[in-house]
Order: sequence, then C-alpha cells, then structure tokens
Amino acid sequence: MELIEALRTTGAVRAFGADPVDDATVRRLLDTARFAPNGGNAQSWHVIVLQDPERRGVLRDLYLDGWRRYVAATSAGLRPWAPITDLDAEAAAMAAGFDGPLGDFAERFDEVPVLLVVCADLRKLAAVDRDLDRYSMVGGASVYPFVWSILLAAREEGLGGVITTMPIFREPEVKALLSIPATHAVAAVVALGHPEHQPTKLRRGGVETFATIDAFDGAVLEG
Repeated sequence: MELIEALRTTGAVRAFGADPVDDATVRRLLDTARFAPNGGNAQSWHVIVLQDPERRGVLRDLYLDGWRRYVAATSAGLRPWAPITDLDAEAAAMAAGFDGPLGDFAERFDEVPVLLVVCADLRKLAAVDRDLDRYSMVGGASVYPFVWSILLAAREEGLGGVITTMPIFREPEVKALLSIPATHAVAAVVALGHPEHQPTKLRRGGVETFATIDAFDGAVLEG
C-alpha cells in the first residue's frame, strides 16, 4: 500500500473477525514499528503482549469502569477528563453513571485477538514541559509515534485496530495486574485483529480548520 493512501485511510477498527493473529505476525508489526522516531533514540517503550485469558478478563473490567464513566460524561455533553473542563459537572455526570449498553468492543474487550499494553519508561523521557504549571504532553512524543506505527504496519498486513487509553483510568490496578514497575507508565493499549470492515473514507476537518500563519489567531493557511 502506498504511504499516502495508508495515512489517509487508516481508521479506528473496533470490530474484529474470529481469526487469530499469530505471534510471528505480531513480532513483525513490532519489528517495523521500532523504527518510529523517538527522543534520543532511547526506545523508551516496553510492550506486553497480553494473552492470558484471566488477565485479559481483569483488564476488560478495568476498561469497562472507565468507559462507563466516559459514556456518562459524554451523554451529559462533556468531554471526559479534558484538562480544561467543568470538574463539578463532570463529577456529577460520572457519579450518576450510565446503565445502558456499552457496546461489543468494550464488553468483549478481552476477546480482541491481539492486546498490546504499551508502557513508557519514565527515566528515558525528556519531558521538557514537566515543570510547567499545566498538563504535561511532551513525553508522549517519544512513545506515540511508535504506537501509531504499529497500526500502520498492521494495515499493511491486512489487519486493523485502535489505540485506547481507557484502562489507564485504573493504572495502579493495571500495573499490579501486569507487574509493571514504578519506573514505567502505561501509555496505551493497542487492540488488533482482522477487521470486519476496514474504514477507508475518514472524516476530518480540513487544513483551514487548524492551520494559521505566524500566530494562533493569524490568517488561515490557504492552498
């Protein structure tokens, strides 16, 4: 597949067929993704390929706890866990809960063919915004290109998947479940499999919705 086509058509996949994905394929994906750009070439990631059914079941339950709160907040018109938000309204919405169906992906999270828990070594991240009085983002620049490269490599193999951070809401329990040391944080869980449907027509705002010249309120970048 041509690179530009892959970049423009690799969407999130949450519905998978029953066919398994063998370890050799997973290793190939990781072998390709390891060439992703990362700060200082430190390769500050560690990947846990989660196969044990019991641990998968526990991870599903942790996922569902966060997802239920997420759905409750979005149903109230809020962006859950946004760094800038109405915290009282968010807390009220999440406390009220959500009793409806949570969807096959969430409820059967443990049945996804491949679950990759991606951890970040906090000793290797040059998070230059660490001491700023705001939410930190910079450290992720050394990990998330690797995570995205896994999805691009999967697309080339005829697979599909999605990046989720939902289990991180319960990170202490996730770390205990998977024996993740204190030096590492959970950065993402990647779900992969043979897609029931591969999305190819993605909807995104045009360049004019986010690119300006010289200042945040500058002129829109025209074609």
